Amino acid sequence: MVPLKPYLVRAIYDWIVDNALTPFLLVDATRSDVDVPRQYVQDGRIVLNLNPQAVAGLSLGNDTIAFNARFGGTPTQVVVPLSAVLALYAKETGKGMVFDSEEDSETPPPEPDTPSPQKKKPALRVVK
Repeated sequence: MVPLKPYLVRAIYDWIVDNALTPFLLVDATRSDVDVPRQYVQDGRIVLNLNPQAVAGLSLGNDTIAFNARFGGTPTQVVVPLSAVLALYAKETGKGMVFDSEEDSETPPPEPDTPSPQKKKPALRVVK
């Protein structure tokens, strides 16, 4: 099954932009596959401004978020795997979504150990 997270990220991003707010992306920058300017990382995290006027070539893909932006006047290519995304929210209101790291696991939930009880067939009866 295709993961839900990329669809949620795109939907929340669109909702924030449609409401003329500024989308901020909170990223776990401790991962080696995260390509962000390290001088802006604080406590292993970085907040990225995804406002359409602040980024160029934004791609909200199923596996990664990629775009070009300027950091301190220097053009920079940013690549963030979706598994490193911690939250997407509106700067002005704080509304958005925090993502649980459990959502990224590829393993399906465990099957119950006990078999489910047999269900009775529905029956119709006349009530007067």
